[in-house]
Amino acid sequence: MHLNFKHLRYFHAVAHEGNLTSAARRLNVSQSALSTQIRQLEESIGHDLFERRGRRLELTEAGRVALNYADGIFETAREMVATFSGGAGQTLRHLRIGAVSNLSRNFQISFLGPMLARDDVHLVIRTGALAMLVSALEAHEIDILLTNRLPFRDSATTWRAHLLDEVPVSLIGHTPMERTGDSLEDVLASARLIVPAKDSGVRADFDLLVDRLGILPNIIAEADDMAMLRLLVRTGTGIGLAPPIVVRDELEAGLLHELMTIPGLSESFYAVVQARRFQHPLVDDLLALHGVS
Repeated sequence: MHLNFKHLRYFHAVAHEGNLTSAARRLNVSQSALSTQIRQLEESIGHDLFERRGRRLELTEAGRVALNYADGIFETAREMVATFSGGAGQTLRHLRIGAVSNLSRNFQISFLGPMLARDDVHLVIRTGALAMLVSALEAHEIDILLTNRLPFRDSATTWRAHLLDEVPVSLIGHTPMERTGDSLEDVLASARLIVPAKDSGVRADFDLLVDRLGILPNIIAEADDMAMLRLLVRTGTGIGLAPPIVVRDELEAGLLHELMTIPGLSESFYAVVQARRFQHPLVDDLLALHGVS
């Protein structure tokens, strides 16, 4: 198959602009000529690259793969020009990560560590609500979704979830526990508690636990951001409910203390990816490094 790089340049422009009008203006060609060139590229590779949604052109799965290659091709071309003009440059591959807003930052850094160490990878990290990020994943706007709660799925779902880790949940305090002989029930019934917000899987399991124990906990604060929960505990406001990984640095520095592990309570971390025919190579590399085949 012969690849026409003029067609690829036009495709690259439309993919990044999102519509023919602005891309045609940028390239100084007519919309009809631009549309013809892209159609010829689609015919040459045997796959549709765009689908129309309203006034915008959305990339198909094949289009997203083609754009990843096109980004690399044109970045390589820029590197070649920079090399011969005395400048410096290198080929970058983009990996777009979505992470739910209440996900542990320490876990994210641990998961992305292999990519952070590479000079040829450009990471784009977005945070937000789970539903919004699932929509972004399905629209191929992100490559991996990191979450601590599985999204709703039905027969039309096109994504796959991989369990990356499951960690225990503990009570975390600003100072060590005064009476080491206190039972879990005693602590939950008497302590000032700072807990995750209602949309957290850990919170749902915690509510079931205290109901089963017949305890009415003294919840003085709820936070949908683990960073805020950590700060509240550090001020001595109350005892926090969180996986130790969330406060790993503070525990190692002695700024916070793990008071006790809560039996049967854990937090799971998932990587959610689209079940694509053409998978992003960096996605496969990253999942493989974490034991996911």
